[in-house]
Amino acid sequence: MNQFYKNLALWLVIGIVLIALFNMFNQPLTPQSEVVFSDFMDQVEQGQVNEVVISGDNISGKYMDGKAFQTTAPPKDPDLIKSLRQKNVRIVVVAPEQTSWYMSILISWFPMLLLLGIWIFFMRQMQSGGGKAMSFGKSKARLLNDTKNKTTFKDVAGVDEAKEELHEIIEFLKEPQKFSKLGGKIPKGVLLVGPPGTGKTLLARAISGEANVPFFSISGSDFVEMFVGVGASRVRDLFEQGKKNSPCIIFIDEIDAVGRHRGAGLGGGHDEREQTLNQLLVEMDGFENNEGVILIAATNRPDVLDPALLRPGRFDRQVTVGRPDVKGREGILKVHTSTVPLVDGVDLKIIARGTPGFTGADLANLVNEAALLAARDDKKAVAMSDFEEAKDKVMMGVERRSMVISEKEKKTTAYHEAGHALVAVLLPGTDPLHKVTIIPRGRALGVTMQLPMDEQHTYQRNYLINSLAILMGGRCAEEICLGEMTTGAGNDIERATEMARKMVCEWGMSEKMGPLTYGTKEEQVFLGKDFASQKNFSDQTAKLIDQEVKTLVMGGYTRATDLLTQNRDKLEKMAQALLEHETLNAKEIRNILDGKDIFDSEDSGKTQNIKPDEIPAEKIKPKSDPGEGLLGGGMPDPSPA
Repeated sequence: MNQFYKNLALWLVIGIVLIALFNMFNQPLTPQSEVVFSDFMDQVEQGQVNEVVISGDNISGKYMDGKAFQTTAPPKDPDLIKSLRQKNVRIVVVAPEQTSWYMSILISWFPMLLLLGIWIFFMRQMQSGGGKAMSFGKSKARLLNDTKNKTTFKDVAGVDEAKEELHEIIEFLKEPQKFSKLGGKIPKGVLLVGPPGTGKTLLARAISGEANVPFFSISGSDFVEMFVGVGASRVRDLFEQGKKNSPCIIFIDEIDAVGRHRGAGLGGGHDEREQTLNQLLVEMDGFENNEGVILIAATNRPDVLDPALLRPGRFDRQVTVGRPDVKGREGILKVHTSTVPLVDGVDLKIIARGTPGFTGADLANLVNEAALLAARDDKKAVAMSDFEEAKDKVMMGVERRSMVISEKEKKTTAYHEAGHALVAVLLPGTDPLHKVTIIPRGRALGVTMQLPMDEQHTYQRNYLINSLAILMGGRCAEEICLGEMTTGAGNDIERATEMARKMVCEWGMSEKMGPLTYGTKEEQVFLGKDFASQKNFSDQTAKLIDQEVKTLVMGGYTRATDLLTQNRDKLEKMAQALLEHETLNAKEIRNILDGKDIFDSEDSGKTQNIKPDEIPAEKIKPKSDPGEGLLGGGMPDPSPA
């Protein structure tokens, strides 16, 4: 209320100043040539007046010397015209302007009415709710109460542990005495942590659907505006709304927008974002009690959050929402295919086993792409072939069959991909080969796809050594069969070098360098708390690291060269088959290597190469580092220099 009277006094002062200025400038100006009527008549008698202009009682004119004058005559003076006629003064009569009474009132009162209207407008703005000009300090949180499209835990799959943690909070809200009788207290905050697309926001929507309490939803970026202090004001207003509706749940999506480590960024620690964070810390656990207000937040960057935000008492629980396993992916596929008509032969287990590393968002996109492909072919239901084609499209990109490729470049790509595939088949302990194609997909001119037997979380040194040889197989095949190098191996060389450097510097897999970590990740405060590598070793050690990295990569190069040289006949057969058929699956590759007809229907071996419908898993890397398991050939180097 005190703020209301302060604003009222301010606008009254502004109104008084404007009225004073209006009156000051609205006063009529008195011209310097105004003369008294008697003096004017004397000048007429002396013959000094040349002409006059009569408009009502106002007379203006010019003297003989050209100077202008103005005067006011008595009303209806009968002798005025006679005197002017006697002295041969030129007379011009102009009818006076007629102004209606209501126009006169409007002109005189218009400034006052305008000020009154502006004052009423701003007063209403200050007293009204959110969304108005003067309510930028109000919280933008939305109260979710949609009962038609309500999301529940039945719509969430693949994150059973996270559902269990959050279901406990809902039970506490429904039956608080069940926990309070044993001295338990409800958690003040829960932080959902996980990669993008794993279902953090979906979990929050499910909580709002399951809990019979008010649910406020807001994004972290909604707090900060261009005005100073708005973020902190919105945090206060958000928790005030929560206290009024207690018990309730407040969900902040992408909290890293306001919860970054304090002191980060150029300009010190007094910027608007840090004021918002300080207010958030106080509201979560300060002097005032926020009993019954539970804060749930989601982020995929927990490493940049302020430690004061993560401590118990603020975020008591950190729930990891990771990538789903095989069982979780099958459950997610069941949820997303519940509204999609499927052919009887579609087995979701095979699709789930063939998509390791896929998040819930990736699987939803896979189902959608399969449905679109089936609709494009005017099918009434989605078949297994549609899922396979959609999976290739999602992983490798869309086929670019219309891309014009010369025969020479096509031949180079065929030998390149055949080199990858043959080395992968000949080396023991590698992931089974699934498919090889020289049809351009995405940015690559060709792709070789491998599939692991099981989902892997750790990798052995021999597996990585073999991977280096597979990566170098494309370049070696080009040199052996074509006698030249191309830029198509650029991405392979980059990945091989990165893998070898990690083996030496991070994973301690170098016999010469030993089990040590070289280089530390430093927290650069002035770069926004991001991580940068810091050199903590000598120049001599750096030289040894470079030599060891080169030794590992060249070892893979030599190994791939020896294998392809000894099996050049198989390399030639596979390359020619690729040139003829463009795409080869695991069974067709096995037939070529066994000397059989490429389309032989017999089941030719199950040791390294598995039939596509028997392949249990498909190796891809998380979306943050795509490409593992996919060896692209013919990818042009954007910057050859």
